[in-house]
Amino acid sequence: MIKDNIVVCKSQITEDTKVLTKIYKAKKVQYDLLSVDHNIVEKYIELGWETFSKPLKTKTKIRKTKNYFKQFVDDVWCQLYELGYRKLNSEDTCFIESDDLERFNFDILAINEDSVLIIDCLANEELGKSLEVEGRFINFSIKLEKIRKSIQSLYGKNLRVKYIFATRNVRTDIDQPYFKEFISSNSFYYNDKTYNYINELIKNYKNAALYQFLGLLFKNEIISKQKIEIPAVRGEMGGRNYYMFSIEPKTLLKMGFVLHRTKANESELPTYQRLLVPTRLPGITKFIDEGGYFPNSIILNFNTKKHKIQFEQNSKLEGSNSCFGTLKIPNSYAIAYIIDGQHRVYGYANSKYQSVNTIPVVAFENLETSDQLKIFMDINENQKAVSPSLKLDLEEDLYWEADRADSRIKALRSSIVKELANNMNSPLYEKISVGEDKSLLTFKPFYTALTSSSFLPKAKGNVYSEDSRKYSLYNLDEISNNKAMMDCRSRVVKIIFQIYNLVEEEFNSLFLEDKSFIISNRGTYAFISTADSLNKYLVDKGRITSTSSDVERFEAMRPYLHTLLSFLQNDIEEEDKKNQLSLLGSGADKKWLRYFQNIIHKEHKDFLPLELIDYLERQDEELQDKGRAMGIEIEKKIKSLVLEKIQYLFGSNWELEINTIKRECLNRAEQEKEKHYKDGLGSRDIQWTEMFNINDYKTIIEKYWSKKPEVGSEFITFDKQFTIDMGDGINSKSKALKWLSYFNSYRNLWAHEGTKEKRLNKEEVRNIEKIFNHFSNILLKS
Repeated sequence: MIKDNIVVCKSQITEDTKVLTKIYKAKKVQYDLLSVDHNIVEKYIELGWETFSKPLKTKTKIRKTKNYFKQFVDDVWCQLYELGYRKLNSEDTCFIESDDLERFNFDILAINEDSVLIIDCLANEELGKSLEVEGRFINFSIKLEKIRKSIQSLYGKNLRVKYIFATRNVRTDIDQPYFKEFISSNSFYYNDKTYNYINELIKNYKNAALYQFLGLLFKNEIISKQKIEIPAVRGEMGGRNYYMFSIEPKTLLKMGFVLHRTKANESELPTYQRLLVPTRLPGITKFIDEGGYFPNSIILNFNTKKHKIQFEQNSKLEGSNSCFGTLKIPNSYAIAYIIDGQHRVYGYANSKYQSVNTIPVVAFENLETSDQLKIFMDINENQKAVSPSLKLDLEEDLYWEADRADSRIKALRSSIVKELANNMNSPLYEKISVGEDKSLLTFKPFYTALTSSSFLPKAKGNVYSEDSRKYSLYNLDEISNNKAMMDCRSRVVKIIFQIYNLVEEEFNSLFLEDKSFIISNRGTYAFISTADSLNKYLVDKGRITSTSSDVERFEAMRPYLHTLLSFLQNDIEEEDKKNQLSLLGSGADKKWLRYFQNIIHKEHKDFLPLELIDYLERQDEELQDKGRAMGIEIEKKIKSLVLEKIQYLFGSNWELEINTIKRECLNRAEQEKEKHYKDGLGSRDIQWTEMFNINDYKTIIEKYWSKKPEVGSEFITFDKQFTIDMGDGINSKSKALKWLSYFNSYRNLWAHEGTKEKRLNKEEVRNIEKIFNHFSNILLKS
């Protein structure tokens, strides 16, 4: 019976490239497609099919969206095709029988020159647990052995057999005994994270992705029992042995592995590598094929915990720690982690020289991944290759055990964002881009919100700020830094879970809408920062403390958050919504924060953070008009007094005395005339004395601070009329003129009339009024 079923199984497999291409095209689309006689179209429509395209002469084209399971199976099949597999099942399912006639069904069978992949798929329409999981693994080891024997009797014993359990939207408990048995059988779990990672590999590495894919599947499995023997130099650096040698790229491609910073590699954490830039590969390959070469070394780490490397010393120079010999490397998948140089290595994947050239290598042995990370960061510190987002992601691994408190807080922020993204119970699960995994929301807005937040303590060196004990959820009295950080992470994550759960459960349309005030990069900072401002407000009111439970804290915040979310979902006017959503750029997040806070303030009058007071004052048109009017008069009075005094001091030579300033003013006047003309306003004569700025006046006042004329006892020196105490004292010239710096900054605020953020608040108008009164008194006395 087994021989008959071998024939049946083989008939389900095809290596005909034309057939495979046709199957691939059908599987790559989201619809099942048919062409049926015109007279039976209605029957198919009743079954959920729809017509599309123009009818043919005798047939009508119809289609139907694939169900979620079929779509998943097709997606995985297409991935294998894109990875280069050209011997695949042509039917939707495959089966084989063992010697005892037990039948085994699976969804995909893929074969290449090295291996046979048996893939069993399971999918949910939405994320959740599946009752089918445990049933798949009853007596799993026995079943797997039977499957391997049957496959090897069909395709030979030289091919390794890998069983893959592939899932989509399935939550699995990896701590269950049946799942541990599955993992211990050397099988592979291909979940959503793996699928997304392989997609990124294919997108970035094209057909070279196969090497990384095989390293992922067969990590630490022997390719060949014959070891790779290479002449090498062994040296010592930083207390560690290292090896220098040259190796063929084709060999390194098979045994190399890149620890990409993705969820698929989380068992290897801390990982550190970014996915390579796909546009660079063809250029590198072309450069190599045209005779180019890279003199700098690839940096590797040999992971020899399972398979040991050997170095046989041949000679050693007297007085040197270096020696020459033969390095024997196990021919194993993913034994060599590529720390630096992945572009150069993968550039050889499609080169005609991959088996002919040799490339220089410096290799370490059994470095901890944290040490690999440090080498990677040291090499790339001054390069653009490491994205800001990846650097923020790596901070948890770089600084968690740092000596400085401010560095550990960086690690804590990074860790919190990753927990929000990766915890399956999080409302933000897989919504945040982490490392090389791309998603709807970016990492930085969460990190920025936590940086300005009082949920975490502020520290400089090892000194925490005074407010940290009052507001933060970090126990400053805990002796163990690790425990304090873990506890704080748990508490902050829970409160953020709760505020986003509130949106998802009670304001779902706000949670799901495309242009969202909450689930967007602009909204992230605003929403988390709003919760933070509520936390400070409630602590100041004595309604909660830094030690209040997570439930108490959230319940105290709930009515305020409810006000905000209810308004955004139900009460916001369309024009207002349009205006807010149109805000773009780096300042949009803070504008939304003030908008959110003001929504809450309108219903809860007592909630009025200092920064909101400042914001509201800057929107007060009457206040702006008052400040602007006084400022214009002040500038006129300064100009009048300065020119009057400089002319009195130097008479007809006054212009020569300030000739440097005059030249700059003449240049400004020419620029202004040119602008006036180009704006279509015609030619205009502009005097250079119209182009003074505040800094020009300050330069003149400082230079002639106490200068008196040779004659004329009634002259009042600059220091007597231009000294104003703004609260900094006046015991030096710089302090006496500090008001000019303040005034210049205020002038810049009203000069930007169209921008409501760059405007005056009440304190600034009071200061302007003080300066205005000072010069008004001078004029009265004169």
